[in-house]
Amino acid sequence: MNYLDEIKWNVEGLVPVVTVDATSKQLLMLAWMNREALTATIKEGRAVYWSRSRGRLWRKGEESTHTQTIREIRLDCDSDAIQLLVEQSGGIACHTGRATCFYRRLVGSEWKEIDPVLKDPARLYASRQPE
Repeated sequence: MNYLDEIKWNVEGLVPVVTVDATSKQLLMLAWMNREALTATIKEGRAVYWSRSRGRLWRKGEESTHTQTIREIRLDCDSDAIQLLVEQSGGIACHTGRATCFYRRLVGSEWKEIDPVLKDPARLYASRQPE
């Protein structure tokens, strides 16, 4: 059996991916992959996701230069989620300029930002061309 066939893809042909820093074990982000994204990730040795909003493959860092180098790929016990252990370049995984996408904590009934912006997103994407 092909390793791709062992994954339980959803009806859209996607699987959720949790991305974790290989050294600190900090949860960096949640994204999605299709077969093409996982195959490209393995081939290129860097994180390639399926962008649901863009409707295309998205190579992490293609605009910000904050790439994710793959250290290990794991499949969960139900075969319906992937974990990437990565080396996060630049220490920034979130498009908001923070280390992680999980920077808000529920306090009472409000979401509070608990992690600082490490780099202004306007500077992070300064070379980005308008779409």
